[in-house]
Amino acid sequence: MILIYTHKVTPRVRYIFKHIFTRILQIPIDFTGKVEEFVAYNGSKFSYTNVALGKEFFVKSNELLFQQGIKDFEINVQKWEDTPCFFLTNEQSEVPFDIFAASFYLISRYEEYLPHIKDAHGRFSATESIAFKNNFLEKPLVDIWAYKFLKTLKAKFPNFESPTRKYQYISTIDVDNAFAYKHKSFARTIGGFLKDISQFKIFTVWDRFAVLTNIKKDPFDTFKTIIEYKKTHKVRTIFFFLIGDYTTFDTNVSASKTKFKLLIKDMVDYARVGLHPSYYTMNNGVLLKKEKERLESIINMPIKRSRQHFLRVSLPETYQKLIDLEIEEDYSMGYASHTGFRASTCTPFYFYDLDFEIQTPLKIFPFALIDSTLNDYMKLTAKQSLGKIRDLKNEVKSVNGVFITVFHNESLSNYQRWKGWKRVYNSMLKIVK
Repeated sequence: MILIYTHKVTPRVRYIFKHIFTRILQIPIDFTGKVEEFVAYNGSKFSYTNVALGKEFFVKSNELLFQQGIKDFEINVQKWEDTPCFFLTNEQSEVPFDIFAASFYLISRYEEYLPHIKDAHGRFSATESIAFKNNFLEKPLVDIWAYKFLKTLKAKFPNFESPTRKYQYISTIDVDNAFAYKHKSFARTIGGFLKDISQFKIFTVWDRFAVLTNIKKDPFDTFKTIIEYKKTHKVRTIFFFLIGDYTTFDTNVSASKTKFKLLIKDMVDYARVGLHPSYYTMNNGVLLKKEKERLESIINMPIKRSRQHFLRVSLPETYQKLIDLEIEEDYSMGYASHTGFRASTCTPFYFYDLDFEIQTPLKIFPFALIDSTLNDYMKLTAKQSLGKIRDLKNEVKSVNGVFITVFHNESLSNYQRWKGWKRVYNSMLKIVK
């Protein structure tokens, strides 16, 4: 155990120290505000305060963890050896910056509470983040800091021993469109035919006809393949089903369709299933509740995990609504336009609500990449995509974190814009394991 002296144990202090020591480094810690108790303790210890008590291991604290509410800090990124850092300290401090305040700033998504320009879908843009602006978006910086800090700590306490956590991988599948052509309403089917004809998409017209007359299998029906890969590679897999009502941005099969219900029930037998809340649930708790209850009625069990469609998250409102509905895990922490680590960590963490200054029970699982980011935004080839996946996996593996990827059932179809992507998914599972 490590004993930490600090002049004030705030909720922020407890939260970020627990994340770094307990979740990343797996080291038990305790706090004291009593100098006598700290001095008398014979084990590994350090002080986190304004001025060192003596010649102990000392980290000079920034004011962030002792404040409440939001303040606009000037972030000046420097280097700790070859690693970016900010909230610099003085020479007395064992590390050149306040690792705990900087980690809290990144993980709490502090910058998303500050005034910023939103994208076309009302989301915080990757390009607005300090991680993007300072070229560390593709590094789990908080985890890297934690291990560098541990190395410094062990240099001070040579006999200190710490466990090593294990690298993990989670494959998540978003089901935005369970079927390309089948089980759609009559109006949508006719509309699809007319649209394809008007755009002279002759091959698509034929495909649509062939699927509807059972000559061909629906290209997006790749669920058996995904389950086979899951079994072969022994990967943890989670399906997120979009079951909201039809809108411009929510175009899945109607949740009232028997075939769709049977598909969802079938997936529950093989993998975990979560909710993919529709586009307009970001600030609509009533709609979110309706969709959660709809999915629960299909699978006859409580829904505990979710990922927002289009990754539409508004902090803290969206997460507060998920908590109200007793959702325990959220998988929305990432960007649609860029690969990397939105919260600069590859370790699942509990959402800290800056409105109420509390650690909430909602556990956030940050992902590193989405298939559509690689294919649609970055315009990478299949080979280039595998290279990017390998690079991100290596970043996570170097800190024994949790590597999470987002694919869609349709990307395994090898159909139209997804040609060659079935192999990408299969090859990825070999790389990440």
